[in-house]
Amino acid sequence: MKDELIRLIKTKMEPHLSEIQIYELNRNLRVILNDFEVVKIDKNLPVDVSKENQKLLVSFLSAKEIEGCSQKTITYYKNTIVKMLDEVNLKIENIATDDLRKYLSDYKNQSNVSKSTIDNIRRVLSSFFSWLEDEDYIVKNPVRRIHRIKTKNAVKEVLSDENFEVLRDNCNNLRDLAIIELLASTGIRVGELVNLNINDVSFNERECLVLGKGESERIVYFDAKTKIHLQKYLESRDDDNPALFVSLRKPHNRIGIIGVEKRMRKLGRVSNIKKVHPHKFRRTMATKAIDKGMPIEQVQRLLGHVQIDTTMQYAMVNQSNVKIAHKKFIG
Repeated sequence: MKDELIRLIKTKMEPHLSEIQIYELNRNLRVILNDFEVVKIDKNLPVDVSKENQKLLVSFLSAKEIEGCSQKTITYYKNTIVKMLDEVNLKIENIATDDLRKYLSDYKNQSNVSKSTIDNIRRVLSSFFSWLEDEDYIVKNPVRRIHRIKTKNAVKEVLSDENFEVLRDNCNNLRDLAIIELLASTGIRVGELVNLNINDVSFNERECLVLGKGESERIVYFDAKTKIHLQKYLESRDDDNPALFVSLRKPHNRIGIIGVEKRMRKLGRVSNIKKVHPHKFRRTMATKAIDKGMPIEQVQRLLGHVQIDTTMQYAMVNQSNVKIAHKKFIG
C-alpha cells in the first residue's frame, strides 16, 4: 500500500519537478512512511464511521443554538440533515455535489413533494456545508453549485373585511374574539402570541412587548377595538395565571400554538371561510399596511423581519390599487 501511495504522489508531482527532485521525493517518502501504517479508506461509509458525521452534526446544531435559532428550527435542521446522511451513506468530507443532486432528485420523485419543499431542504444543506467549510472541516461546500430551485410565486389569500366580520360574529367566547383582534391588529406570530403575559401589555399606550425569533424583543401596537376586547376578556377571567391567553377550562393553563391553530381552523369551518390560520392574519395585516401606504421598512419593523425581502413576500399588494397607481403615475 505504501508503494502505491508513493507511486500516486510521484505521478501527480512529475510534471512540476525535475528528475533529481523526483528522486529526492521518492527517497524521502520511503523514509518518512517507514514509520507509518498506510491504509486505503473506502469511500463508502461503514456503520461505525457514522459517529464522525454525528459529531459534526452536533457541533453544527450547537452553533445554530448559540446564534439564537429556535428549538423548532434546530429540530428541522437536524431531521433534514440526518435524512440526507442516512440516504447518501458517505462520510461528510466525501459527499460531492452529484451525490446531493441525486438525493434531492430522488427525494422529490419518491415523496412527491413540492419544489418549495425541495428548495427548503437545499437551503438547510447549504447552511450545513457552508458552516463545515467555514470551520475548515471540508475544503468546499458541495451545495454551492446547486442553484436555487425555481418555484411558482402563487398569490396567497388574505382575509377580507367581510371575512373578519363573519369570524367576529361566529366567535362564541371573549377569548377567541380577543385573539383574532390581536392577531389582526398587530400581525404577530402565533408563537409570540402564546408567550405573551398580561404585564407585557400596555393598555394606555395600546402596545405590547413581544419576544420574536432569535430572542429579539420588539414593540407592536393594537387598535382601540382590540383594547376593548382584550380588557373585556381579562375582566371575565377568575384565574391568577400571568399568561395573556389561557385555556377555557380549569386549571386555565397557558394556551399553546396547537391550541390556537385548532381554534382558528374550527372558527374558519363554522364561518365557511377556507384556510383560516394564525399566519393568515399576519399576512393580511402586512398586505393592508403596504396597501394603505405604510413604508415597507416600518412594516418590516412591526413584523420583526431581519431581511426586507421576507416582508415583501408577505405583502401581496391589492391589484386594484396597482391599477389606480398606474393611472396616477403613468397613464
